[in-house]
Amino acid sequence: MPVMARAIAVKAAKAGSPDFVRGTGTEAFLNYLGIQMDSRKADGMKFKINISTPDKGERFVVEMSNATLTTIAGYQTKDADLTITIDRRELEDVMIGTAKLADKVAGGKAKMEGNPEVLTQLGATMVKFDNWFEVLPGTKKEAGVLPKPELFQDDATYYEGP
Repeated sequence: MPVMARAIAVKAAKAGSPDFVRGTGTEAFLNYLGIQMDSRKADGMKFKINISTPDKGERFVVEMSNATLTTIAGYQTKDADLTITIDRRELEDVMIGTAKLADKVAGGKAKMEGNPEVLTQLGATMVKFDNWFEVLPGTKKEAGVLPKPELFQDDATYYEGP
């Protein structure tokens, strides 16, 4: 197995806590990777990855084309560049970032068939995503600035006045 493939861990997973990862379905997590991806870094990339979690009976195709990462549930393609078979429990360790897929393969807990370099390509597109981004321009709070508490009519008895 190539050195780069041994070093692969899904960078985007580190943004999510273990509770987030364990509480999120596999399809939703794969879609989350699409959100973590910088499409400018994916320009010109084209590959397909089959992912199967036998313990959960899940099957997915993750396709990179047109600088877009798409997940299709319940399907496997015959022309995949890479096929990964791993139990969901083992996959969670990789998603959280506490284990590397290559270590799971070396330990017999996962199988990879095909070109593992597509994972290196996918990892190269991942960016740190600020979950507290500005939805509308000018709405992001400055660090250290707390909103003023509102005074509700019901709170009048607790209001000390100016």
